[in-house]
Amino acid sequence: MNVVVVESPAKAKTINKYLGSGYQVLASYGHVRDLPAKDGSVDPEHDFAMTWEVDGKSNKRISDIANAVKDADTLILATDPDREGEAISWHLIEVLAKKRVLKDKKIERVVFNAITKQSVLEAMANPRQLDEPLVEAYLARRALDYLVGFTLSPVLWRKLPGARSAGRVQSVALRLICDREAEIETFKPQEYWSIIARLKTAAGEPFEARIAEYAGKKLTRLDVGTEAEAMEIKRHLEAASLTVASVESRPQKRNPYAPFTTSTLQQEASRKLGLSAQRTMQIAQRLYEGVDIGGETAGLITYMRTDGVQIAPEAVGAARKLIGNDYGARYLPEKPRFYSTKAKNAQEAHEAIRPTDVFRLPKAVAKFLEPEQAKLYELIWKRTIASQMQSADFERTTVDIDASAGGKSATLRATGSVMKFDGFLTLYTESRDDEEDEEGSRLPAIATGDKPQRESVEAAQHFTEPPPRYTEATLVKKMEELGIGRPSTYAATLATLRDREYVEIDKKRLIPQDKGRLVTSFLESFFERYVEFDFTAALEEKLDRISAGELDWREVLREFWKDFSAHVDGVKDLRVSQVLDALNEMLGPHVFPAKADGTDPRLCPTCGSGQLSLKLGKFGAFIGCSNYPECRYTRQLGTNGENGDEGGETSDKSLGTDPVTSLEVFLKAGRFGPYIQLGEGEKPKRSSLPKGWSPADMDLEKALRLLSLPREVGSHPEDGEPILAGLGRFGPFVQHGKTYANVESIDEVFTVGLNRAVSLIAEKREKGGRGRSTPAALKSLGDHPDGGAITVRDGKYGPYVNWGKVNATLPKGSDPQALTVEEALKLIAEKAGKGGKTAKAKAAPKKKAAADGDKPKKAAAKKAPAKKKAAKTAEA
Repeated sequence: MNVVVVESPAKAKTINKYLGSGYQVLASYGHVRDLPAKDGSVDPEHDFAMTWEVDGKSNKRISDIANAVKDADTLILATDPDREGEAISWHLIEVLAKKRVLKDKKIERVVFNAITKQSVLEAMANPRQLDEPLVEAYLARRALDYLVGFTLSPVLWRKLPGARSAGRVQSVALRLICDREAEIETFKPQEYWSIIARLKTAAGEPFEARIAEYAGKKLTRLDVGTEAEAMEIKRHLEAASLTVASVESRPQKRNPYAPFTTSTLQQEASRKLGLSAQRTMQIAQRLYEGVDIGGETAGLITYMRTDGVQIAPEAVGAARKLIGNDYGARYLPEKPRFYSTKAKNAQEAHEAIRPTDVFRLPKAVAKFLEPEQAKLYELIWKRTIASQMQSADFERTTVDIDASAGGKSATLRATGSVMKFDGFLTLYTESRDDEEDEEGSRLPAIATGDKPQRESVEAAQHFTEPPPRYTEATLVKKMEELGIGRPSTYAATLATLRDREYVEIDKKRLIPQDKGRLVTSFLESFFERYVEFDFTAALEEKLDRISAGELDWREVLREFWKDFSAHVDGVKDLRVSQVLDALNEMLGPHVFPAKADGTDPRLCPTCGSGQLSLKLGKFGAFIGCSNYPECRYTRQLGTNGENGDEGGETSDKSLGTDPVTSLEVFLKAGRFGPYIQLGEGEKPKRSSLPKGWSPADMDLEKALRLLSLPREVGSHPEDGEPILAGLGRFGPFVQHGKTYANVESIDEVFTVGLNRAVSLIAEKREKGGRGRSTPAALKSLGDHPDGGAITVRDGKYGPYVNWGKVNATLPKGSDPQALTVEEALKLIAEKAGKGGKTAKAKAAPKKKAAADGDKPKKAAAKKAPAKKKAAKTAEA
């Protein structure tokens, strides 16, 4: 028996049908282990040793694989044919070796670009060894991303409250979006005029011509800049006699596009199908892994993570055969077409994305697919076939018309384009953002010397427009051009920017949010090198050279870390005032745009003498007055201080009176956003506005509904404790004891019934969600001498000892399972002695406090519990 391991169950199911009874195909469900999200998982002090951890879900799957391998002759690793696929195979070998199940077992690595029976059987017949340079490239990339994220993000949290994270590629992509927004904001429209003459031939056929030259000067689109100039040219053309000076017709060809790569598929699916990059890849993955088409399970497309543009010779031959049969000899080029990529750092290790069988027509398989799958398959199929079709032929005609009068010369120009042969356009056209269709209006028959009749001359005013915001498609294209990231990472990068609330998508356009602009400004001010496009692209090139076996991966990490860590250490010493000065300078035009009346945009509207500037609070940035605390004016970042948006007293808006308490209800806008307040006084009841609720739509009824929260839904049937529904920091929820479960919308908070609430809480507990409850104990050490249990728990930042309300972090390198009662008592005493929280039962006895007043050393890098502990891995 041979055991084959792939990533997904869908892929396993398809391959199992091809291989038969002599093989057992199992799924790893992606990566089986990863770097723990804790400090110290990559250790630069020990030559970038990496600590890997198997997550809870993967343990069961690894056990199943290990049990199968024990009774097998050969382990065949058939993960995806790219860097991540190679890494999954490497991880599996490492984990299974630690379980001691690989002794005397034959290990083979096989790859296939398409999940078809022929491709899989050919791969099985030609196994290879693990590609070590590819694994090393994975290790280098993973270590870099970890080091940047876990080194830079804490600096952001300390220096820029409210910021979520930074990343090696994510931050550069965010900079692109923010730079484009800054271009739009600082853009100054330029006035220009167009002059169009509406003419007709002697036979009465109409056409248009534009001014091309006047008084010996050639005129481009923006050259006529004032109304006076436009009117002068208009009067001249109205008085001039018109004669056709020349007619030039020349042929043009338009060649088909190359088959899809990962990035071009994402771009075109966004433009034509309205799919996000992430959704496109999800659908493509399903088409690749296999679909049941009338009793036969087959992969419909080749591997979808690629930057190659060539397709296999047999696929070229099949496409040419189909073109000849279905479209005719006119549409078939004399020779096959070959393509090469222009993308920076492209590896072209795999084929382009194509159908596994071009004779599997879109209309024939559509009935077996979901609508989005059918549309994406059709797009890939058409692009592949069109790439081997004949070019489209056009005839472009240019007519110059002399319009001289009164000693001044002028030239009108009319252009037209006519398609002579549609070629590949009969099947496929691409919507390009930077390219106009060659086929334009067709000109009537015109000959040199003709005298067209003038119908009218029109002069129209225009203004230039700022560059458009990026869409997902245009951002992916730009990142590929600059060599930032790799095709397989684009979708995840864009998803991260949305999840971090750094950008928002409106009508397909990516709009940076204030949080994203703050992060970008901070990084450009203090980490400029690491968000430079050239630096990021150069680092990507080094990673690609590692995968080619040309560079040592640890040497690349050493070179990067030496400068990066020194830079971070320098930024750690920055004062908040220095950060604010830099942000105020960079974001000034955005936060304080010039006013139409010319008054100072930074002048405080409350005191009239203070200057407004960015301030940093616990939850992020806001606008405040320099006369604080005498003037308490504040406003939320992102508002302009007009129409009641400003904070302080000027932001109050009365919504009416609460009939129960007879207190007035206010709508206010504070530094953390708009909120509702009941009455005045020291601690009035308040409620933030939930996501999706606009201050403009607030009325007394809505305000009172918010102020009524949390509301009691009912008693839990198990213990009789109340279940509450409310609005919290993380959105609407239902609560029972220490368990919090999210509900879909704020509306459901007001309507959720007892049965629904009980179900939500039960589901949360089944999923292992602890809400805000205390983490489960890893080990019980018995009772404290003063009463109360002592336990060892695993928290967000590592293992710790718990006694009542005292939580004492274990020292770096400690094994939580080996901790003794005496060691725990000492840690608890030290924690209590330095002013930590006191225990719930009794305060920790003074005799247990630390002898000296020094603080215990902070644990810098925490490790997972021993039962989950994974060995540090230094070699690929």
